[in-house]
Amino acid sequence: MIQNALKAGAIGYLLKDVSADTLAKSIRAAHAGRATLAPEAVQAVVRAANQPKTINNDTLTSRERDVLSLLVQGLSNTQIATALFVSPATIKSHVSHILRKLNTSSRTEAAAIAVRQRLVT
Repeated sequence: MIQNALKAGAIGYLLKDVSADTLAKSIRAAHAGRATLAPEAVQAVVRAANQPKTINNDTLTSRERDVLSLLVQGLSNTQIATALFVSPATIKSHVSHILRKLNTSSRTEAAAIAVRQRLVT
């Protein structure tokens, strides 16, 4: 819940039992653009960040798994497109979806996740 609030643009997160003084200071800090998080919120964010995201085979479409399998083998978009009889633009789109779903920004990291979590054979 805290991560969703922060992703949505929240600059702070306090618990309902916060003192009036802390609430007032937090409001002033938010107005000044400074983040304020309750210690419990910080702990929850750190735990979530350190927890590896588990990906299952339902996360990716069948075609995305095909593309990921070839990506793991080190093939370029053009080579993957040739192997799957589609355009390189289509493969580029699939790779973008794969990176988003695996929450990564690089092909190398996507390949490592795929191997580590046995997403491809």
